[in-house]
Amino acid sequence: MNLSQAFNNFFSSLGTDVGLLISVIISVLAFTFVYFYLIKFLIKNNAVKLVVIFIITIILSAIIVVPNPEVNNLVILAVPFVLVFAFVILFSVEIKRMIWSHKSSKNDSAVSGGGVYDEEKVDKCIEEIIKAVQDMSKNDVGAIIVLASGNVPSQILDSGVRLESDISSELIESVFFPKTPLHDGAMIIDGAKIVAASCFLPLSQNINNIPKDLGTRHRAGIGVTETIDVVSIIVSEETGIISVAKAGKITRYADYNMLKKTLKDYYWQELSKERR
Repeated sequence: MNLSQAFNNFFSSLGTDVGLLISVIISVLAFTFVYFYLIKFLIKNNAVKLVVIFIITIILSAIIVVPNPEVNNLVILAVPFVLVFAFVILFSVEIKRMIWSHKSSKNDSAVSGGGVYDEEKVDKCIEEIIKAVQDMSKNDVGAIIVLASGNVPSQILDSGVRLESDISSELIESVFFPKTPLHDGAMIIDGAKIVAASCFLPLSQNINNIPKDLGTRHRAGIGVTETIDVVSIIVSEETGIISVAKAGKITRYADYNMLKKTLKDYYWQELSKERR
């Protein structure tokens, strides 16, 4: 039986078997829904090549499997599920961030926005943060500053001390000054407010992708960006090196220009939200 005859027989059977027709329609709708969001997710994460491979694999599977009635239905279902499972493993960090971000946005106890009202206030916040970070870098004072957007879960905030204070370099530096009560942990900044300090963050599990010379502070700064859509600024206590972590990736040796760009990108998003 050639391919065209096999497909003709398959579609002919749909017209005579109502149960088969209904199951096919349900299957098509279900897999269309899954594939649509999977492809959308891959495109969002710059994996266009994987989208092409995914589509080609599905088409080839349909051509090979569907026309052969002797093939068990479980085998037909196994092909897409194996592919979906493979993508879940490949993009586990991105999927975890997406789930956490979705949960956090609905959390009543999450960060409640800092009220960034205009460009002048934004510029002041940026300069205050940069001044504090560079001063701590010169003095080898360790620090983690998390730039949030109302999406930090309450369990992270509750692990520290709520401040709800205006941003100032003096306050940031005093919080992280060695041996002070709040120096051990992360500071959460949301908009124009320092929301909390001394917060404990989830550690990164991608140990193999983190340089050996980076310790717990850097693992925490990277780990929170793997699960939540935030940016971390990390100052090393041992070397004074400033790093920026985003989406599970870390960039070291951040200078004034990189810090300013990172903060401008963050506050630009905050201003856009306020203007909607």
